[in-house]
Amino acid sequence: MSTASILPAASRSRRIPSIRRMAAWLASRATDPKNGPTTGLSLVTGFAVVHAVLWTLILVNLKTGQDVHMDVAEAFAWGQKFLLGYGKHPPLSGWIAGVWFTVFPVTDWASYALAMTTLGCGLIVCWLLALRVVDRRRAFFVVVMLALYPIFNFKGFKYNPDLLQLVTLPLMVLAYLDAFEKRSVRSGIWLGLAGALALMTKYWVLTMIGAIGLAALIHPARLPFLRSPAPWVAIATLVIAMLPHLIWLKQVNFIPLTYAGDSYSITDRTMIDDLALGYVGHNLAMLALPVVLGAIALAWRPWRLLPFSFWSRGANSGVNASQALNVWIIQAVVAIGPPLGALIFKIYIKTDWGISLFFLVPLALIAVPAVRVRQIALFSLAASWLVITLVVLVASPKIVAYELGEKRTAGATYRARSELARELTEVWRTRFRSHWPVVAAYMDTGQPVTFYSPDHPAALIPDEPWSAGLTSLEAAKKSGFIGICETGDWKLEKCEAWMKVHAAGSEHMVITTRRFFLGFPGPATAWNIYVVPPAK
Repeated sequence: MSTASILPAASRSRRIPSIRRMAAWLASRATDPKNGPTTGLSLVTGFAVVHAVLWTLILVNLKTGQDVHMDVAEAFAWGQKFLLGYGKHPPLSGWIAGVWFTVFPVTDWASYALAMTTLGCGLIVCWLLALRVVDRRRAFFVVVMLALYPIFNFKGFKYNPDLLQLVTLPLMVLAYLDAFEKRSVRSGIWLGLAGALALMTKYWVLTMIGAIGLAALIHPARLPFLRSPAPWVAIATLVIAMLPHLIWLKQVNFIPLTYAGDSYSITDRTMIDDLALGYVGHNLAMLALPVVLGAIALAWRPWRLLPFSFWSRGANSGVNASQALNVWIIQAVVAIGPPLGALIFKIYIKTDWGISLFFLVPLALIAVPAVRVRQIALFSLAASWLVITLVVLVASPKIVAYELGEKRTAGATYRARSELARELTEVWRTRFRSHWPVVAAYMDTGQPVTFYSPDHPAALIPDEPWSAGLTSLEAAKKSGFIGICETGDWKLEKCEAWMKVHAAGSEHMVITTRRFFLGFPGPATAWNIYVVPPAK
C-alpha cells in the first residue's frame, strides 16, 4: 500500500479521536462523578451565561431601529413603585424590573439583557429540575435542547410576566418533585413558597398548579405523598404567603380578574375554534427545532417513542421512573388542558401563553427509558447550538438591514416613540421648569414614552378600568400631564374624545417624528399633543 493512500486515512483517524476526546470531555464535565460536586453546576451556569451574553448581542443587532416592546416598557413603569399588584397582573415582574433598572441604565440593551438573564436563570433551574428525573448527562442534554427552544433565544426579547414564568414554573415543578420524594414538612414549605412565587408572576400559573395537583392524585405512589404532611403544609404555606396580595385584590375589587374577564371572553364559536387550533399549531411549531435537533443528535428510532416501547429495554439507571411519570402527567395536562378549556368555556387564548407551559417537553422525551444518550450525542447537540448561535450573530446585521429595507414603513414597529418621548420632555421642562410627571396615552404609546423619557412620567391610560395604581386621573390633573393621540390609529377618535373632556383648555400642538437608521428613513408619524399645566 502506498504512502499516499495511508495519509488521508491517518488524517481522518486523528480528527475522529479529537472529536471523541471533546465529546468525552464535555460528557465528563456534565456527568461530573469525579470532578467534584459543583462541576456540573459550573458547566450549566457557564453555558447559561454564554447563551445569555450571545443572545443579548444578537437581539441588540436584530432590534436596531426599533423601540422596546410595550410589555417591556410596562414592566419598567411598574417597577417605579413597588406595589402589591398592578391592575392587570400580580407584581413580581414589575418588582424585578424595578430592581434591574436601578442597577442598569434604562436602555434597549439593558432590557434585552434582562430578558436573557431571566432565561439563563430558567436554564439553570431546569437543569436542577432535570436532575430529579434523569442522570447528569441527560440533564445537560435537556438544557441544550431548551436553549434551542425559540422562547429561550430570538422570541425571548420581550421581558414580561410570560417570560418570567420560565423561571417560576420550573421552580414550582422542582419543588413538587422534591416534596413528592421527601414528603417532609420542610419540602412542603418550599413547595408552598414556590407556588406563591409563581402566582405572583401571573394567574395563568393556575394551569400548572392544577396539573401538579392532578399528577399527585393520578400517580401510583400517591398515597404515601398524600398521607404525608408535605401537600397540606404546601397549601397552608401558599395561602399564608399570598395573603398580602389577596388583601390587595379585595381592596381593588379584584381588578386583575375583571381585566381577564373583560379582555378574554368571546362568544364567536368560529373564532374560539381557530384560536385554539392556532394555539396548538403555534406551540408544536415552536417545539420543532429542539426536538428535531435532539432526535438527530441521539439518532432516535421513531418507534422508541411509542408508548408500548417506553419500557421495552427494561429499567434504565439514568431515569427515575417514578419522577418521570410525574413529568409526563404534568406536561400532558398543561398541553391538553388550556386549549380544551378555551373551547369549553369560550375563552380567548393567546399563542404566547402556551410557550412557558412546554419547558418540560425535552425532559419528558429524554426521560423515556428506551432512549440512550451517548457522549457524542451531547457533543453534537451542543455543537449545533453553538453553530446556530454564532451564525445568527454574524448574520444579524444583514438580517436587520434586510428588514429595515423591506418593513420599515409597515406597521407600528419602527415608529419613533423614543424620539417623541425626548422631544416632549423638553417641551414640558421648557414650559414648567420641572420634571414631566404624567403621560396620558394608550399603552402602545404611553409605556414606551415612560421608558424613554429622562423624566419617566407615570403612564395614565385613558378610560382604562384596570388602573396600575401608579397614578390617577385626579393626581394627573393636579400635577399636569401631556396627552398623546396617534393620528391614523384606530383608537384616535376615542383618544380625542377623552382629551376633549379631560384636557379641556390645554395647549394643543401636532408633532411629527421620524427615525433614520442605517441610512433608511422610518415612517413619519404625526401625534396630536395636549399639554395640561399643573393646577394652581
